Amino acid sequence: MNVLKLATAGSVDDGKSTLIGRLLYDTESLTKDRLEAVERASRRKGLDFTDLSLLTDGLVAEREQGITIDVAHIYFHTNKRKFILADTPGHIEYTRNMITGASNSELSIILIDARKGVVEQTYRHFFINTLLRVPHIIVCVNKMDLVDYSEEVFYKIASDFQKLANSLSSGGAVHTEGKGGAANITFIPVSALHGDNIANLSEKMPWYIGKPLLEILEEVDTDKDWNSLPARFPVQYVIRRDDKEFPDYRSYAGKVISGTFQVGDRVMVLPNQLESTITEIRLFEDTLNQAFAHDSIAISLADEIDISRGSMIVKSNAIPLINKDLRAKVCWLSENPYRLGTTFILKHASSEVKAKIQEISYKVDIENFGQAVLSVGTRLTSINEFDEPVKINEIKLNDIVKVHIRTAQPIFYDLYAENKANGAFILIDSQTNATVAVGFLE
Repeated sequence: MNVLKLATAGSVDDGKSTLIGRLLYDTESLTKDRLEAVERASRRKGLDFTDLSLLTDGLVAEREQGITIDVAHIYFHTNKRKFILADTPGHIEYTRNMITGASNSELSIILIDARKGVVEQTYRHFFINTLLRVPHIIVCVNKMDLVDYSEEVFYKIASDFQKLANSLSSGGAVHTEGKGGAANITFIPVSALHGDNIANLSEKMPWYIGKPLLEILEEVDTDKDWNSLPARFPVQYVIRRDDKEFPDYRSYAGKVISGTFQVGDRVMVLPNQLESTITEIRLFEDTLNQAFAHDSIAISLADEIDISRGSMIVKSNAIPLINKDLRAKVCWLSENPYRLGTTFILKHASSEVKAKIQEISYKVDIENFGQAVLSVGTRLTSINEFDEPVKINEIKLNDIVKVHIRTAQPIFYDLYAENKANGAFILIDSQTNATVAVGFLE
């Protein structure tokens, strides 16, 4: 049974917590004690129904304000699939939380209140999802019960959202199209409170000809997305044995982050750029003919090559970029602002190298629909209209900036738009050892 990693985003009172609670309820992922506790809490609030939103707002501040602040990972399953859901906040002041929560997601659910339609928060959520290159997006138009399950209202919102997506992909600050094509967007009219179109199709919306939310989540194919990418195997550990059963045995353990490897494949080892052939692939005690993305395996090669943690094995006909000068978008995660001249540890895949930010080209202003801020009072509607760097010397919490980074040794990477698994990194402050930023290579 495979696992789908997904994230949610929604404005205040869009019903995100209720939707998550409904998913837990409809998949029978709640214990009897937990459900009874929520029922008692609902009665104390004077409600004549079970408030499923109480299942997810874990912090006191969240319960008091009715908003999501922290990132919570919620686990549930059906007979067909397991799910790990990152419940992320959507407010601008929690941009870092949303980015870290959604960065590993293969699918994102964006909620829209049917009464309000597409709002500024909707743009922000879609902007971040496209920045992160989430390949599958489900737009849930929620609270359809409050607009009399209107077909006209639903299709008006779907049309407005599609216009938003088209505007970003045709020259805005973030492109929805990469090597793998545009994000796959699906629209569903739902009422999380009453369970309409969540686990089963609603009789109150016979005009909707699609599938319910849970069925789509069960069926979306994410494996093909990763397996079709170039093969990348960052080495985590070198396994050595010298006994009667395995004389002079040496293999290289790690996780296939994208693509596939097969016994007999001609491969190249980075950074030394020497070639060899895969002679064996092992998964614990089993030998495999082929390994796929996300498989944790050990690879043996025909030739003795100097390989250690931080090396990367790739197919000889699909070599990644190798460079010390990097261009990337960076989201600042630390409450301490960037200090000019700070030395960082750049962690990419299994490698760690020293790095410095050489230039800050521009800052993205999400509140003004992703425009690029060049200097005070100067904005461009498209980040592609200029190439020259400008003098911006400060990066603060939640800022998204484009930077030029120089590393002490080359890293082996793909563009984030083409291969998320090998196109992201984190920056660690070398003095405090704190993770201060996440980056996406361009």
